[in-house]
Amino acid sequence: MVDLQTQYLRIKQDIDAGIQEVIDSAAFIKGQKVKDFQTHLEAYTGAKHVIPVGNGTDALQIALMALGLKPGDEVITPTFTFIATAEVVALLGLTPVVVDVEWETMNMDIESVRRAITPRTKAIVPVHLFGQCANMEALMQIAREHDLYIVEDACQAIGAKYTFANGETKQAGTIGTIGCTSFFPSKNLGCYGDGGALFTNDDALADRIQAIANHGCRVRYHHDEIGVNSRLDSIQAAVLDAKLPHLDEYIAARQKAAAYYDEAFRGCDRLLIPGHEAHSTHVYHQYTLRVAGADRDQLRERLAERGVPAMIYYPVPLHQQKAYLDPRYKDGDFPVAERLASCVLSLPMHTELDEEQLAYITSNVLEAIR
Repeated sequence: MVDLQTQYLRIKQDIDAGIQEVIDSAAFIKGQKVKDFQTHLEAYTGAKHVIPVGNGTDALQIALMALGLKPGDEVITPTFTFIATAEVVALLGLTPVVVDVEWETMNMDIESVRRAITPRTKAIVPVHLFGQCANMEALMQIAREHDLYIVEDACQAIGAKYTFANGETKQAGTIGTIGCTSFFPSKNLGCYGDGGALFTNDDALADRIQAIANHGCRVRYHHDEIGVNSRLDSIQAAVLDAKLPHLDEYIAARQKAAAYYDEAFRGCDRLLIPGHEAHSTHVYHQYTLRVAGADRDQLRERLAERGVPAMIYYPVPLHQQKAYLDPRYKDGDFPVAERLASCVLSLPMHTELDEEQLAYITSNVLEAIR
């Protein structure tokens, strides 16, 4: 699904030099490499503040902590997403409120969001699923109307750009109150372990986020509030700083591979290619088909027999997960998400796919779907 080894070999000299620099300095925690990467990522994204942390889930949790939400406050999130989006809401004693998604883009459905708002709603967490932004113009308007926070889950969409009706363009994660991303190795910008970051343009929020991520501490051994221990280590920062100058190149490679897939599958009525949000670029963290009129699981088995890996993201919506069962929701309440869970299939997507590999994958998919 991902070829990290070949990607590494292309920039081996830069990565090795960065790691060696950290080892030579012995500044493994909060070293200069972390500061360098933070500065460079601020320049790349246009965010006023980037706060590196331990992983993307930590980023989401810290974001909600920084907003000062209280137990019982409601947070709206899509039901078709990775579990971390709802997990952090529940861990903080907040109330997750799930909504359906769009069939084409697989991102949060705007009318479902409107219907879900109550007097207890405090925040919306849109997930920029598979690499393209949700409808941020509409969500920001809803947030203004109801005085809500927007916490962007941009863990799959770093580098994606959203263009507003007035022509203004912003990077995924820099639009809402706070943005969150992950540097898990398979991400478009991935390290060689765990890592994540938060984005904000609010000085006071940035100060609070930094404190919360450091045990609630601004001055050493003086803890002003309850915090956590979440930090990006210097070696991971060195890897990310070496990769960041190549991110646009990586995105272009993924987009080229996606265009090949699109062209190969466009004429097959059993394979629906990914839909596009009109105002967002797509950076293709995943290339996810919807299988129609055929058995998705059987197709996946046939592909495995032919040496073509394929993954299901995500087989169970949040409202059907055992840990998150809620009497407010029942099967059938979120028909699009439930349908997607039964038919989505993601193909290999990474920076090193060449035409020979793409031809092998697509020909085998088309043969297996017959």
